[in-house]
Amino acid sequence: MLPLEGIKIIDLTRILSGPFCTMTLADMGAEVIKIESPAGDDTRKWGPPFINEQSAYYTSINRNKQSIVLNLKEEKGRKILLDLVKDADVVVENFRPGTIAKLGVGYETLKEHNPRIILCSISGFGQTGLYAQKPGYDVLAQGMGGLMSVTGEKGGAPVKAGYSLADIGSGMWAAFGILTALWERERSGEGQWVDTSLLDTMVSWQTYLAANYFATNDNPEPLGGAHPNIVPYQVFEASDGHFIIAVGNDKLWQAFIGALDKEELNDERFATNPDRVNNREILIPMLNQIFKTKTVQEWITIIENARIPCGPVNKFSDVLSDPHVLDREMVIEMSSPEGNAVKMLGIPVKFSRTPGKARDLPPKLGEHTDLILKKLGYSDQEIDELSRDGIIKGSKQVI
Repeated sequence: MLPLEGIKIIDLTRILSGPFCTMTLADMGAEVIKIESPAGDDTRKWGPPFINEQSAYYTSINRNKQSIVLNLKEEKGRKILLDLVKDADVVVENFRPGTIAKLGVGYETLKEHNPRIILCSISGFGQTGLYAQKPGYDVLAQGMGGLMSVTGEKGGAPVKAGYSLADIGSGMWAAFGILTALWERERSGEGQWVDTSLLDTMVSWQTYLAANYFATNDNPEPLGGAHPNIVPYQVFEASDGHFIIAVGNDKLWQAFIGALDKEELNDERFATNPDRVNNREILIPMLNQIFKTKTVQEWITIIENARIPCGPVNKFSDVLSDPHVLDREMVIEMSSPEGNAVKMLGIPVKFSRTPGKARDLPPKLGEHTDLILKKLGYSDQEIDELSRDGIIKGSKQVI
């Protein structure tokens, strides 16, 4: 048994935030039926590179799902969706607010067909508020949510994060909201509407930086690889590359200066963390000079031997071949029907008794349409008619 086995999710999402959310739930055993327009999820074409004729982007976030093509602009397409909702637990969508209501499948309609249904909506700015109708993208949320103002080098231009943190984070919050709503439904017997947004995600992750602002009214500034409240806790440059040191308390500091064996660091200006924060402009240049005298690996060996947190700044080629990462099964390999090996990222949450599993590769567009409709009671003749009418794209037409 997988943890979420028996939970049925109707997935109306596309691009990143929603598909990431539903994949995490599918990995844990939920049945996820991905409903796509005849054109399909945009990311199917976001390449190169491609893996087995599907984009690497699409492949990364759509495993363990079934795909059915429905034209929701047509009454017959909406009827099929509502038939699927009748015994479903969750519907997930990430359109602009109001879109599904205009299609005739908004929350009130879904609830009429299934009072226990949980609708989860992911949007750029939420279902309410001044910005609700603004189109939302990850880079906008990173900028408007403050992340870009504190990312990059001091005095430099605003920089976005290398990953789509707003999208992926919102997918995680959505999964959290869905599981919480499912748990609450066990007590109340009622479904509800879960609403999260990319901007809410970015604001919620400000944590200690927001607290610093509340305490001082000073805007946080970008510090490159440094930390606003802890010193030294940042990236340093060795003779052949970069590495990270995290001296998180004064006990570690004493061990650190002992490992470096540099008497000039045993200075009252650096005795406590507040001292080091206040005097970082003096301390950091001193450390920079010291670290340029040895290689990354030499410094990591010295500092780790003193039991101080440190590590390299890895490229993807380093991370995805790291023995520890491989041992944690964070890189997995699946086989396509054609026998081709497909590497994917693994499941980050480990369970001792009911672990999640990557069972199926991402589906081709409309791959499961016939199967799903037959489960609803549609005959072969009816399926052929729906296909001819442009309501569905049947399994014989998969791309």
